[in-house]
Amino acid sequence: MRILHLALGGCLKGPPVSFGVTADTGGHIAYVVDAAIAQGAAEGVTAVTIVTRLIEDARLGPAYAVMEEAVAPTVAIRRIATADRRYLEKEALGADLPAFTAAFLDDLAASPALPDVIHAHFADAAAVAAAARARFGIPYVYTPHALGIDKRAQADAADAALDARIEAERRAIAGADAILVSTADEADRQVAAYRVAGAAGRVHCLPPGVPHHAEGGASHAACAGIDALLANPAKPILLAIARPVAKKNLAALLRAYSGCPALIEAANLVILAGRHPGGSGSAEEQAVLAELHALAAAPHLAGCVALPPTHGTGDVAALYARAAAGGLFVNPALHEPFGLTLIEAAAAGVPVVATANGGPADIVGTLGHGLLVDPHDDAAIAAACHALIGNPALHARCAAAGRAGIGRYSWGAYAAGSVDIYAHLDRRPRLFVSDIDNTLTGCPAGARAFAEWHAARSMPFAVATGRSFAMARAILAEWRLPLPDAYIVDVGTRLMLAKGDGWEECADYAAAIDRDWDRAAVAAALARLPLRPQPAETAGPHKISFFGGEGDAAAIRLTLAEAGLAARVVFSHGRLIDVLAPHAGKAAAIAALAARHGLSPADCIAAGDSGNDIDMLEACGHAIVVGNAGAELAGLARRPGLNRVAGHHATGVMEGLAAIGLAQAPRTAVAA
Repeated sequence: MRILHLALGGCLKGPPVSFGVTADTGGHIAYVVDAAIAQGAAEGVTAVTIVTRLIEDARLGPAYAVMEEAVAPTVAIRRIATADRRYLEKEALGADLPAFTAAFLDDLAASPALPDVIHAHFADAAAVAAAARARFGIPYVYTPHALGIDKRAQADAADAALDARIEAERRAIAGADAILVSTADEADRQVAAYRVAGAAGRVHCLPPGVPHHAEGGASHAACAGIDALLANPAKPILLAIARPVAKKNLAALLRAYSGCPALIEAANLVILAGRHPGGSGSAEEQAVLAELHALAAAPHLAGCVALPPTHGTGDVAALYARAAAGGLFVNPALHEPFGLTLIEAAAAGVPVVATANGGPADIVGTLGHGLLVDPHDDAAIAAACHALIGNPALHARCAAAGRAGIGRYSWGAYAAGSVDIYAHLDRRPRLFVSDIDNTLTGCPAGARAFAEWHAARSMPFAVATGRSFAMARAILAEWRLPLPDAYIVDVGTRLMLAKGDGWEECADYAAAIDRDWDRAAVAAALARLPLRPQPAETAGPHKISFFGGEGDAAAIRLTLAEAGLAARVVFSHGRLIDVLAPHAGKAAAIAALAARHGLSPADCIAAGDSGNDIDMLEACGHAIVVGNAGAELAGLARRPGLNRVAGHHATGVMEGLAAIGLAQAPRTAVAA
């Protein structure tokens, strides 16, 4: 299995993650990297790629401008550039999303092998993944990490940007093949709040593992630096580690500590909210830090509070080790989607006091390693902290419970579970469309094999031909080929659908391709050329047909361009030229037919042999070019999903279906 993770926000690189280097570089970065590394070691996984934006920013250093970064033997980060290579905060990513999507799709098209699944992190990545599924048929899994409806519940005023985010999240939930979350609260309440029909059956709850931090210990420089800020460094510490943003509610913790003399007497307070060295602070971060420093400047807190200005990755492990010696970890966030820091604390044997809102309720309920509080109640935060600090027996029980239960949060279990979810996504093609002449016809044995295959399958089948509707039906009957579910005829200018015991033309498709088409003007412009018309019965309201060679087709294109007239010129079989309405063609008709089934061309297989098949062979997720194909298809670009087979005619079709895994390989490749 080939897995692709897609994450656009924050600064993403291999371990160690530079937490705090920007406001968006937080726990989700560790989640993505650790998940990918664990999956890369899982059975059956051949490659894991993390795709993100390429960033050129002197403040952030060169690491984020490297296109390819190896992370582990089977894991790599791939950075895709757009014209805007600046670092963009998550609120600004939307403007660059169309350009990134186009670049990502081009990158996939040029890849030697497509991923089997895309795991999108946040709704912006899910929008990109949806575009990839539409073009290539790759299923996608969505992990929200944090959802806007809960954030809106905390806001006091309307926020248009937040409303747009919620709508993007609703689209991601509705479109994802599976939704992978970390807690029961996310699954049962947060995702359910979006009221997307059918979402509940696609939600999977799979907790992550403990984040991997650089080794640290009590002798680490971080501890020495903190000791210099404290009057009595021997006291236990209350430790908080969070980005300095309002939703993390760090000021409430400092107020709670400041208002409880017994807590000040029992422990020091250490808040690791400083940025990574070299990091840049947003206006919100600067405001939060200013508030924290103002609160900590109270005279009665002198020597009791440490607010280190910056930190490195190793500082985190060192401070957990320090907190384990009789101290606590405190997460007072207004709402926490999961709470990776709480399982870090458990692994280090540190009891916790945590917000009751969101994922911490699941984590503390599972591990029993601390107390939950209302983050809006400063007195309750202080009381819970003092209850643990002041009760050695309770402190010991919580520390032991965290260490004993931390195995429930395992990256190995996450990898196995997520790969199993990926493996059960439905990625099979849903609709087969084939040309008739020289693709399904030409080999009686192959035609019989195809008819037998179709009789044994439930996959819808359509033909796409340059022939008229009447001629297409006659040829299928002559070759005893199966009756299709739909006919695309006249080089994709008519879509015929079953109605009762008969057939009718799709009026919606006819109207759609009529846009920008001036048939009379096209005919008048081409009347000046020495062209030989095909029989009158081959013409139609959206098609004018001639006999001629490549030179004639080129002359038609030039004449129409000089006249400013929109049309598609299709040359096929070495002698046929069809001038079509600009929005018509086999690919357009397949897209219209697929949409009626709730599908896209990426869900389709196309088979063909000539120039008028090129557009559908390029557009469909899977394409079969039979061995007897004309020279017009020699220039068809290689791409994932395109199969050039040796077998001719329907035998080649069967060979292509076998390559996709939908049929048994034919015994012999029958040549013309």
